[in-house]
Amino acid sequence: MVGPVNPVICLGEILVDSFWPGGEETKLSLPGGAPANVACGLSKLGTAAEFIGAVGVDAWGQALKRLLQDLNVGARGLQQHPTAPTREVYVLTDRAGERSFAGFSLPDPAGFADAHLICDRIDPLLFKGAKYLVLGTLGLAYPETRESILQAIDWIKDQNGHVVLDVNWRPMFWENPAQAIGLVKDLVKQASFLKLSDTEAQWLLDTTDPMIIAAQQPHLDGVLVTAGAAGCRYFLGGHAGEVSGFDVDVEDTTGAGDAFVAGFLHQLCTRGRHCLLDEETAHEMVRYASAVGALTTTRSGAIAGQPTPREVDAFLFLRN
Repeated sequence: MVGPVNPVICLGEILVDSFWPGGEETKLSLPGGAPANVACGLSKLGTAAEFIGAVGVDAWGQALKRLLQDLNVGARGLQQHPTAPTREVYVLTDRAGERSFAGFSLPDPAGFADAHLICDRIDPLLFKGAKYLVLGTLGLAYPETRESILQAIDWIKDQNGHVVLDVNWRPMFWENPAQAIGLVKDLVKQASFLKLSDTEAQWLLDTTDPMIIAAQQPHLDGVLVTAGAAGCRYFLGGHAGEVSGFDVDVEDTTGAGDAFVAGFLHQLCTRGRHCLLDEETAHEMVRYASAVGALTTTRSGAIAGQPTPREVDAFLFLRN
């Protein structure tokens, strides 16, 4: 028996981000991984989500499994690899809260459990009734996980669901970074909604203009191009718009983009896709997502910093 239907499935990496805050010698380790961050953010906002990914049988793998359960994220699709460890990413942060990737706890980026998500071990019944499949692009670097991504796309489309693709350009995850752009572009063709940072949009599509991207990719229902504190430009339901960034006291920018995706998807699930056809409503949905992202930066940790619905509502009320 599969259990309750979740409108959103997030597939990809769940991992540990290890920081040295402000250059200190003491390491701080916090849970992360873009698809897992989205799943946790959705659950905190009140939208049910299922996570599919792989961790080790190590202490971190056990802790991340408990975290998903504690946050009411479905973990029936979580695999535990018998030998590969849970991925640990080394992250440097400056005093403004900006992050930079510094490496992994293993020399081989393919040596971690999330690189070995086994397609045959995913229950297709997890997709029954699902509306959205959230994917990043890091898993494309690894053949086994890439196969699982492509199969998951078939399963969500069998349910008349939609792919939400959040581009993550991290060359360090790839043994051959030159391979990335072709695989990512192929994945874009399968998406209904595309979210990228302005840097990633320029790298992948040679433009940061969401209207131009939508014209290049006419199958897309929506394009969201984020620029950190500068805000977000979008093209949704035939409407182009822009939401300015919110002025907040930033502690840690890790996971802000993932929180944005969670906020947007929560709005999609709550209001329905048809609401994107209304220009004002589409703007409100992106503004809500931007508020979720901004609030996440005010606390440490991609998941720990994510806000509750009450916090988002109060934040937006005070800025009307």
